[in-house]
Amino acid sequence: MTVGSAPSIPHYQPPPPTKQQLDYADLAIIDLAKAATPEGRAELAGLARDAMRDIGFFYIVNHGLSPHETERVFDIADVPFSHVSDKEKLAYTGNILETGTDQGYKPRQYWNIDGGVKDQVENYVINRDVTKRQHPEALRPFLPELSNFARKNHDILHTVLRLLAIGLEIPEDTFVNQHGWDADGETYVRFMKYYPRTAEEEEKSKQVWLKGHTDFGTITILWSQPVSALQILSPDGEWRWLRHIDNALVINAGDCMEFISGGFYKATIHRVIQPPEDQRGYTRLGVFYFCNPDNDVVLETVSGSSVLERLGIKRSFIDDDTPTAGTWLRGRIAAYGKTQLSQGQQKGVEEEVLNGAVVRHYN
Repeated sequence: MTVGSAPSIPHYQPPPPTKQQLDYADLAIIDLAKAATPEGRAELAGLARDAMRDIGFFYIVNHGLSPHETERVFDIADVPFSHVSDKEKLAYTGNILETGTDQGYKPRQYWNIDGGVKDQVENYVINRDVTKRQHPEALRPFLPELSNFARKNHDILHTVLRLLAIGLEIPEDTFVNQHGWDADGETYVRFMKYYPRTAEEEEKSKQVWLKGHTDFGTITILWSQPVSALQILSPDGEWRWLRHIDNALVINAGDCMEFISGGFYKATIHRVIQPPEDQRGYTRLGVFYFCNPDNDVVLETVSGSSVLERLGIKRSFIDDDTPTAGTWLRGRIAAYGKTQLSQGQQKGVEEEVLNGAVVRHYN
C-alpha cells in the first residue's frame, strides 16, 4: 500500500494478545488468493455461503496486504486520536443526529450504553472518497495512502460480494453493481479507539461496551487486532469471542445484506465487552471498512435466485414501503445510541422501529 518515500509516523504498538482461555467462535477461514479463477471462486463460494448463512461471520487471509502494510495502516489509524488536539477535533466533529452520517469525529460519551453509562469510544470516519471532507492537519499527509487503502478494501468487498452472489446462484456481479466505487454512498473507513472505563462504569453497564446489535449495511470488513472484546451471538444462543489472527480480516453481514438476500444471509448480532483481565487498561484501536449499497439502491430482495425460490423468498418490507439504502442508513446512523428503546418480548432484548422494520438491541 505504501509507495516511495511515504511520510514518517510514530509507530503504534498494539497490546499483546490475551493468554486467557476463552470460548472462541469457530469461524471459517477463506483464502482469498483462490478467488483469482472461476474454479477457485466456485470453491470459496460454498464456504462463504454456509458461513454467512449459518453464522454471519468468517475470516479472510491472503487479502493482498503484507503484515508490514497492515502495521502501517494501524500507525495511521492512531493519528486522529493521538496526534490531534481536542480543540482541533471539535472542528471536525460530525453532526450525526441531524445529518444521519458519522463522517468525521464521534466523541467519547456520545452513545447511551446501559445503566446511565455512556460509551468510551472515539471514532474518526473517512468516506472512501477522501476528498469529500477536510481532515485534521496531522492526517493530511496520509490521505493518498488512505485512498489506496479504501480502494483495496473495496476490491475485497467486490470479491466477497461475488462469492455471495454465486452462493445464491445469481450472476456474479449482481451485488457488485449495487456497490460502485464512484457512486453516491456511505461506504467508508472507520477508525475506532476504545478507552478503559472505571470500575463503577463496568459494574453499572454489566461490562458491556456496545450492546448486541447488527451492523447497518451489507458487509463489514474488520482488520483483526489483538485486544479481545468482540463477541458474536452464536446459533445456540451463547456469546462467543472472536479470536485474533495476525493480518487477517473478519467479515460479517449487516442489515442491508439480509434484506437484499431475502434473509438468506444473516445480519449477525455481535457486541463489545470488557476485555479479559490481562488486557484491561489498554486502549483498543480498530480499523474497519463499512460497506453499504449505493444510496439509491432499493433494499428489495434480489430476483432470479433459484436458491431463494426453492427455500421461499422472505421480504423484510411491504414492496411500496421498501426504503433505499440511503434512507435506511441515515435513519440507523442517526438513531444508534440516542433513541429511547422499548422492552421487547424477549428478556434482555430492546427494540425500536425504523422505516417499518424492527431493530433489536441485545443486552
